[in-house]
Amino acid sequence: MLIRAYRVRGHLKANLDPLGIEDREDHPELDPSSYGFGPDDYNRPIFINGVLGKETATLTEILEILESTYGRSIGVEFMHIQDPAQKSWIQRKLESYESQEPFSSTEKKKILSDLMQAEAFEKFLHVKYPGAKRFGLDGGESLVPALRTYLSVSSQLGVQEAMLGMAHRGRLNVLTNILNKPYRAVFSEFQGKSAYPEEVQGSGDVKYHLGASADEVFGGKKVHLSLNANPSHLEAVDPVVVGKVRAKQTIMGDTERQKVMGILMHGDAAFAGQGLVAETLCLSELKGYKSGGTLHLVVNNQIGFTTSPRFSRSSPYCSDVAKMIQAPVFHVNGDDPEAVERVARWAAEFRHTFNKDVVLDL
Repeated sequence: MLIRAYRVRGHLKANLDPLGIEDREDHPELDPSSYGFGPDDYNRPIFINGVLGKETATLTEILEILESTYGRSIGVEFMHIQDPAQKSWIQRKLESYESQEPFSSTEKKKILSDLMQAEAFEKFLHVKYPGAKRFGLDGGESLVPALRTYLSVSSQLGVQEAMLGMAHRGRLNVLTNILNKPYRAVFSEFQGKSAYPEEVQGSGDVKYHLGASADEVFGGKKVHLSLNANPSHLEAVDPVVVGKVRAKQTIMGDTERQKVMGILMHGDAAFAGQGLVAETLCLSELKGYKSGGTLHLVVNNQIGFTTSPRFSRSSPYCSDVAKMIQAPVFHVNGDDPEAVERVARWAAEFRHTFNKDVVLDL
């Protein structure tokens, strides 16, 4: 029962808050004394029949494994899922050696490179264009390596096109570091000029509304990316992106829903508060609208404009709305880029395996 309690409630002990402002009390279901264990039981061998990779283990060993699995920088909500195969898949990922396997030097350097590019871009804009509206990714730079990993793993699994939708925050960073929009085009817009020659026809808009399309290489394979333009109305782009994914799949004859996928990036307050999020999620499992699973990547800066989460929602997490479609939720500390990389990989593999939405709360 203690092991199951950690699978259900372990996310409550995970170190998810980079700012250290969240004060959480210990949950009684995670206390061994709730199951009759006393001080004399901690070094007594217990038969656990291969669970956690051991036939027998002391209570001390069991707690060490559970804490290292469910109590570090990753907290996963998955026990609300009714499908045993989906639950077992996530459980194996979390409790296997794979969840603790160290990254290679090459992988670490790649993560560092993505983080440095994301942060340097924001710092340059802050110094060069002080006071200009840019909706920076400051503090959420792990979004860039997370996106790159998700796209790289997905390309290896057969994805050829990805439709992206996001609000203002971090858009310029994603445009430059993921879609490789030229820096000179972005800087030109900051200076009040068009990023395109005068002979190019089209209506104008503020720089943090604009979209782009590009063919980029991820995981050694070419993927066509399309970042949709969006208005100032948060989450309005969600059904547009998912609809475009479904339309592309129909045009390409992609009945398995494996060649085209959708990625939606949200703010924490908007994901919990905007009705379009719930409406889009409700359509995701219907035969006429199913698109093979969308990644919902929440850039959680723990504030909605000026409102603290405890004054803006009634649920513990901003992602709780996704539980109504039994989507798994991976909470991860954005200050642990290796943990972010790991859950991005798992999210891509889960979507490919089960054709289902998945949430990454960064």
